Amino acid sequence: MDTGIQKYMAFIKTVEYGSFTRAAEVLSYSQSGISRMIKDLENEWRVSLLERGKNGVRLTSDGMKLLPYARQVCEAYQTLQMKVDALNGLESGIIRIGTFSSVAAHWLPNIIRAFQQDYPNIDYELLLGDYTEIENWIAEGRVDCGFLRLPTRPEFETVFLEQDDFLAVLPENHPLAGCERFPLDAFCDEPFLLLEKGENREVSDVFRRYGLSPDVRCTLWDDFAIMSMVESGMGLSILPRLILKRIPYRVVLKELDVPAYRNIGLAVRKKETVSLAMKRFMDYLDCR
Repeated sequence: MDTGIQKYMAFIKTVEYGSFTRAAEVLSYSQSGISRMIKDLENEWRVSLLERGKNGVRLTSDGMKLLPYARQVCEAYQTLQMKVDALNGLESGIIRIGTFSSVAAHWLPNIIRAFQQDYPNIDYELLLGDYTEIENWIAEGRVDCGFLRLPTRPEFETVFLEQDDFLAVLPENHPLAGCERFPLDAFCDEPFLLLEKGENREVSDVFRRYGLSPDVRCTLWDDFAIMSMVESGMGLSILPRLILKRIPYRVVLKELDVPAYRNIGLAVRKKETVSLAMKRFMDYLDCR
């Protein structure tokens, strides 16, 4: 992408998210890199674009006047890029994606829908697996990219996407259903349903970090089966927030009293060797 366009995108995304940090995550830059690009724009244009404060950033009056024009430039660039892609054969192709269930259910429909609007003739192959399987598929070339927990294998190139918190999942009639934050040690006194498969020990690692041992009665790798069991009063569980969106089960969700989360990202073997379709697909990750 042209350096000037990168600066305009940094400006636009910082305004949209009100934060250098969030804009950096979305555009796959460092926070200092985003801040520097906007500072370069301010120096080039000899105006102040953003007011920086404790609660984030907001547009100055000059920034408010210039933002629509920056958007027009970026939109024109995207249109130009689409025409170039068409000339280079991006009117057809296939993108193979390794993913786990929560990303497949809640992110990919939005990303693919947005991508299809601009590239309607691209096809997709989705492989559903756990983290280890997805890492193997990437390494073997079975998929072009994979959604994974970060960090992953050091030889992969990655894009950080989101921090996904773990939540307590309780039956509606649980005595602590009204608490503000669910105490982690309370899981040691009741039947616990553990989400785990192979080397994917995220939840177990949370307990291990705090020197606790839950009373595990059942271990399985199916988010929805666990939610159904919790609803039926068979035990309690901990699940990622992402999979708990728009669930049909009558359960109570509570934040934990300790920090517990996973970092989700997209991984490829090498960005420079991925297909043109894959490169364009990665530009749509913030549509999730």
